[in-house]
Amino acid sequence: MKLTQLRDLASIAETGGLRRAARRLGLSQPALSRSIRELEDELGVKLFERSVAGMELTQAGKAFATRGRAVHRDLERAREEVFQYNSINVGEVSIGLSSAAHVALLPRVVVPFRRRFPKVKLHIIESLFPALDAGIRDGSIDFYVGPVTTRKLGSRIKVEPLFDNCRVVIGRKGHPLGHVTSLDGLAGAEWVMTSATAGGDIDLRPIFDERGLPPPVVAVRTQTVLSTITVAASSDLLTILPQQWLSFGRLTGLLAPIDVAERLAAPGICIVGRATLPLTPAAQHLSDLFHRAAMNQSDRP
Repeated sequence: MKLTQLRDLASIAETGGLRRAARRLGLSQPALSRSIRELEDELGVKLFERSVAGMELTQAGKAFATRGRAVHRDLERAREEVFQYNSINVGEVSIGLSSAAHVALLPRVVVPFRRRFPKVKLHIIESLFPALDAGIRDGSIDFYVGPVTTRKLGSRIKVEPLFDNCRVVIGRKGHPLGHVTSLDGLAGAEWVMTSATAGGDIDLRPIFDERGLPPPVVAVRTQTVLSTITVAASSDLLTILPQQWLSFGRLTGLLAPIDVAERLAAPGICIVGRATLPLTPAAQHLSDLFHRAAMNQSDRP
């Protein structure tokens, strides 16, 4: 079995046909067909169903392709690792960040990382951990920085706490409830909430329930923090976000905190990666930079 065969298999699976895959790889169709045929002969199974519409993986092909992609990625990482240890700055680092990690930590790590590894491409995915779990496990994502609410991750996943966190109530500058000092005073407010932050709107009701307050009225639900901030800045709807977004709101001059006395806990920020394989030097350097940036964080806004 050759590494080029794993590459060829993945390319055909992604493009759905020999012609498109051959064009992508810069190979002739006969050469690509021969590569797959030899791989099928070696494995003793049919990897693709062939038709006039193209080529589609069989069940065995899907299972092998999943493993093959993981092997190919690990070998690419190994190649990058060797080069980077020899001061050859090539390769890619792929990370996942929550919205809080974007605002609190990313501005402090990009410049020093680029200074140390100027030719290593940085791929950033904005998401929460559950959506990135598979990518962490198969190696397509080097690590994730953000909250982790899932408890059972297994021995293949390593979680390193960075800092505790809390949330703040935010409204537009000059909001009529801006003087309120307790959640009791917000009982009649309407809210805009997002599912893009850990906790999001699912934690708003319990906060009110604990204090015997009527359920909050969530008038607008969003998929991104940007949408949430835009709605809050242009209306009388309030929102609750990780404290790191407060600095962004103040920077724009459009938002301000409503300083309620209650402490609104948020899931802590962690670094999550595979426990079974080390990071490449570039990825490890980036992870170290996130650790250093996190040392300046506090659990108070």
